[in-house]
Amino acid sequence: MMILGLVRWMQPVHGYDVRRELLSWSADRWANVQPGSIYHALRKLTEEGLLRAVATEQVGARPARTTYEVTPKGEDEFETLLRNLWWNFSEPIDPFTAAFSFLPAMPRPEAAAALRNRANLLRAGIESMRASLGSDWVRNTKPVHVSWMSELWSARAEAEMTWCERIAERIESGVSYLPAELENTEGWSGWREGDGRREARQE
Repeated sequence: MMILGLVRWMQPVHGYDVRRELLSWSADRWANVQPGSIYHALRKLTEEGLLRAVATEQVGARPARTTYEVTPKGEDEFETLLRNLWWNFSEPIDPFTAAFSFLPAMPRPEAAAALRNRANLLRAGIESMRASLGSDWVRNTKPVHVSWMSELWSARAEAEMTWCERIAERIESGVSYLPAELENTEGWSGWREGDGRREARQE
């Protein structure tokens, strides 16, 4: 949708200009659009009939540049994708949550240190984003609504950063969560031993 939308917005447009625009929006951070994949995406969308290559030109020793436009089929696809993402909610998938579900497998000091490190990485990302936004505002290179979207990214990152630090404090304070610590806690032993033992206890 990002590639289709930008070609639609800027057409006729070279792949280089699409790439430059996406990078100026920091889309590699929040939309998982990697710079190296943009040209491949343009070719694939062209093969699928969503884009049309209208010209290819070469200036001097520079690589040849292809100019693209959106086809009617591409217009329909963009409109479908756009409204689906606006009107529906998709829970973002973060691999970290899978790792956190096995928190008891991590030694307490390492788990707390890893959470604090994650908070620091998030903090650095927020500061970098804000610095980028500030310079872009000075140069007037970023659309206003893209800066609004970066506020959402920053708010989510700040919330996770606070959560990481809060859980790290709980772990360091000695709050019980390890199997050995919860041996006599209702629920844990049943989860570990299986349904048979749980049913026997209930009877």
